[in-house]
Amino acid sequence: MERFNKLINGDKPVLVDFFATWCGPCKMMSPILEEVKHNLGERITIIKVDVDKNQQLMAHPDYQVKGVPTLMLFQNGKVLWKQSGVVPKDEIIDKILSSI
Repeated sequence: MERFNKLINGDKPVLVDFFATWCGPCKMMSPILEEVKHNLGERITIIKVDVDKNQQLMAHPDYQVKGVPTLMLFQNGKVLWKQSGVVPKDEIIDKILSSI
């Protein structure tokens, strides 16, 4: 959790993908997130959090991840955007660019 907090507390936006290895829609998000990273490059950090291995993060009162996949955009430790389910690339990029 300490490492996670360090990652999300910077000036650079961080997109967190809360996923599970058994989740079909989560597998669909991987190539979408690769395209987002390709399009935005160094302007964004994208990290993946396996909810089965990080249940304390999933249950954290500020995050309350109830389903996977859930995407959360952080900057300076604050949640700027949260969306569950498969999200199209263009929508993710629009949310990121409008939030930063």
